[in-house]
Amino acid sequence: MFGRDKDKKKDDGIVILSSTKPYECGGRDASQDTRAPKKIGSKEMTFFYVTSALGYPSDEMKLKYEPLGYVSAFAAPCGEGTFVFLETSDCFGRGGERKHAWALVKGDFFPTLVDIVNEYDLARENGYHAVTHGLPENFGGSIDIKYASGEKISVSDNQSPILSFIAAVAIKKAFDKAMSGKKIALPSVDAIEKICFAEERDVGFTRAALTIRSDGTAVNEKQSNYGEKTYESSKEVGAETIAEIKKNVVRTGLLAWEHLPESKYGFGGNKMLTFVLRGGETIVVRDNVAVPDEIRDGFFNVELELATKN
Repeated sequence: MFGRDKDKKKDDGIVILSSTKPYECGGRDASQDTRAPKKIGSKEMTFFYVTSALGYPSDEMKLKYEPLGYVSAFAAPCGEGTFVFLETSDCFGRGGERKHAWALVKGDFFPTLVDIVNEYDLARENGYHAVTHGLPENFGGSIDIKYASGEKISVSDNQSPILSFIAAVAIKKAFDKAMSGKKIALPSVDAIEKICFAEERDVGFTRAALTIRSDGTAVNEKQSNYGEKTYESSKEVGAETIAEIKKNVVRTGLLAWEHLPESKYGFGGNKMLTFVLRGGETIVVRDNVAVPDEIRDGFFNVELELATKN
């Protein structure tokens, strides 16, 4: 399906299948990593993130299964459990209303995902990456799966679905089942008494402490340093804003991020949120953890309130 080989690089195994000229509008860039295995030997998966718009199912599939036009599924080890996230839409493509949910489930969910990867041959196009420029939306998706052996599955294409309908159904079913099972309890957001933000820069820092009162209001005390001088400020924060912060924490599962692995992209890590709970327990979250894109704004939304807004 990849056409003829062009411009093969001897040192890295990457074959350029098609490329656009500089400043060219439209066109398609595509490459194939010839080293990427099409079969994975390891049975120990450590990371799973698959997202795809789906093609139209056959009439038989329509009768057999509920409508499913988009799926995004994420799983990462998190302490004694697995952090899982699922977003779906009944509409085909990326339009329509999307529903998402996350959970910190007990135990190791990855053996189930290993079986799905093998049964539906998700490594068959491993190493293939393509971008069609000028599309109004992403009509395809991506696969990012890692194993303890160092093996990985990496696929992306914004033009065509990267999952079959039946594979997407199997993934959704597995995640639904996991999220309906036993979970690891997290503290209630109502137990949060203080949220501290810290950013350490090469030159200077920003630190803030939001102390929540019993009436739902709060005071935010901030220190900013960009060289020699430290600037201090204090502001009152209304109950509505505190309620929105708590909704954001719940929506994005922020209190479960502490034990997630670092992002593969290696950015960040110099920003930290510390949630101080009633009784003195603390939960520390950094900005460089691996989380699905759909809820990555959880950290930023808290940072915005504590460190940016006047």
